[in-house]
Amino acid sequence: MAAAGADTDPAAAAPAVSTCAHCQREIPSSNIDLHSVHCARNLQKCQHCGEMVPRKLMDEHYDENHAPMNCTLCKDTIERESWDLHKSEKCPQRMVACEYCEFELPAVDMNEHQDVCGNRTEYCQTCKKYIRLREWIGHEIQCHTNSNGSAETSSARTIPEREVRPPAPVRPARPAHGSQHKRLLFTIAVTGIAVMVGSILFQRDESF
Repeated sequence: MAAAGADTDPAAAAPAVSTCAHCQREIPSSNIDLHSVHCARNLQKCQHCGEMVPRKLMDEHYDENHAPMNCTLCKDTIERESWDLHKSEKCPQRMVACEYCEFELPAVDMNEHQDVCGNRTEYCQTCKKYIRLREWIGHEIQCHTNSNGSAETSSARTIPEREVRPPAPVRPARPAHGSQHKRLLFTIAVTGIAVMVGSILFQRDESF
């Protein structure tokens, strides 16, 4: 009975294992010598992540997983571990949207843009006043909240439509004093004719 119990004991049936001094993995004791020689010759422990990497692939492993990265936007060199944070929050040249007009600009220029953009005003249909965009949310909370705490108007800003009028038609300029101008031309013509007639008569008298 005792022998039968020993045969069914999982611990007794499990093969003996040994820990590789190089990679710290548990290897069946029957293969530990062969594994240790192969492991020490072909594998190398990465100093950055502790992973066992084939020696011939160590440079590739480093470049793909640990080498600093060059940011194509700001041209800085960033540690691989900080890359995601740099790309999403730290890079001064990353594109971000203005909270007032949603126009996208590099982050380094956004403060200056929002200083100007936030000072633009929009007409509040409820209180009939022009409110700066940077003060819009506070204005709605203070001025358009009912006694039960709900807002009278939605927080979305609505830019009032501006009336667009077509330009006035351009009328052709009228000549100033048109009737006087005609009379002047008529007088000059009559005078010229009279001078010509007088000259002809004077020449005829002299010929006789």
